[in-house]
Amino acid sequence: MSDLSQIVKAYDVRGIVPDQLNEPVARALGTAFVEMLRESGDDPETIVIGHDMRDSGPALAAAFAKGVNAAGTAVLHIGLASTDQLYYASGALNLPGAMFTASHNPAQYNGIKLCRPGARPVGQDSGLVYVRQYADDLLASLAQVADGVERIEQRDVLRDYAAHLRSLVDLSGIRPLKVVVDAGNGMGGHTVPAVLGDRVLPGLPLEIVPLYFELDGSFPNHEANPLDPANLVDLQAAVREQGADLGLAFDGDADRCFVVDERGEPVSPSAITALVATRELAKFPGSTVIHNLITSAAVPEIIAEHGGKPVRSRVGHSFIKAEMARTNAVFGGEHSAHYYFRDFWYADTGMLAAMHVLAAFGGQDHPLSEFAAAYERYSASGEINSTVPDAAAKMAQVRAAFPGAATDDLDGLTVHVGEGAWFNLRASNTEPLLRLNVEAPKPDRMAALRDEVLAIVRG
Repeated sequence: MSDLSQIVKAYDVRGIVPDQLNEPVARALGTAFVEMLRESGDDPETIVIGHDMRDSGPALAAAFAKGVNAAGTAVLHIGLASTDQLYYASGALNLPGAMFTASHNPAQYNGIKLCRPGARPVGQDSGLVYVRQYADDLLASLAQVADGVERIEQRDVLRDYAAHLRSLVDLSGIRPLKVVVDAGNGMGGHTVPAVLGDRVLPGLPLEIVPLYFELDGSFPNHEANPLDPANLVDLQAAVREQGADLGLAFDGDADRCFVVDERGEPVSPSAITALVATRELAKFPGSTVIHNLITSAAVPEIIAEHGGKPVRSRVGHSFIKAEMARTNAVFGGEHSAHYYFRDFWYADTGMLAAMHVLAAFGGQDHPLSEFAAAYERYSASGEINSTVPDAAAKMAQVRAAFPGAATDDLDGLTVHVGEGAWFNLRASNTEPLLRLNVEAPKPDRMAALRDEVLAIVRG
């Protein structure tokens, strides 16, 4: 029997198929999701379900739907979808949702991202623990809930999703741009032609050069994780070879987007956060913008300079979304290239972030390297992972090594060592890892601080 405590994480469900996540588990989770919603006051008549291109997706989604039907609730199945396409359906139709994806994880994985009506997140503190416990009870007792009447409606929402995004960002008047897009054999190959191309709507002044648009959950070309520099190599080369204006890389479920400039050099997600924040603040002056605690210090500075209210958050989509709802924030950004929008039900969508970049960049004449430089003020290490046997002990050692520094514990340990230099060290929720992010005004100061902390962590 699967140990659900191993696959029900802080923000979603994720596990190896079929050892950890299989059809009986998915069926139990479907019933448990309905019961959790009822228990918390969201008594659903229908739940919307989608899945990405992984081979295991259709069967797991069908089993989950059977569990939903067994609990007396109908299913609206949108089929192949990106995660933000599922959020669109949940928001536009005001239905709870379940998206079958393991994002950037390897091919043997799959998972489920759950949301309440209006794409409101379901995490550890907002119903996921109940779902795990209820499903555990079903599986442990072998008390299979009898099949209910099959009530499953199939609906394609791709055109409506594309039209909604285009209604939020007008790209029709920008200068012509040549854009290389690396979908990584993930769901960007499904959504980019619809939103940025002319598959379902009139064309835009964009020449899209596709890389790996074939949907293939085995990821034959590279992992669909654009945060790993190894997975950007093909995009960078193609941008240079094609003489493109920029490149975009999406992760497996296309809810994250990474940007490279005309030289093939990465534009940091912090710079994208600051850029999009300025656009949203121009539309909604004085609004709150959320940033997680390991985005660049430039982000809150630029938000404040443009009249906004920066609010710092823990890392993770359920925390960002909750903070956005609490503060009515117009936008939120993370170091991991997740971007959240109030006019997209506070949900994350890499596609909408990419459209904001295209609109801003395409509205002026400078190359992206020059244009983005205004949003890059500091030198950052990027996230560095270290495998450690005892994360708490290492964190204590690092804390002790900086006795006079200002610290906080919002998410892991953040240490400000003076003169604009700081670092954050936090433990992984799922692996024996410590994650380090370092920033300083100059590259040599950043490197020295990075090496000092790593010597303790890895010593």
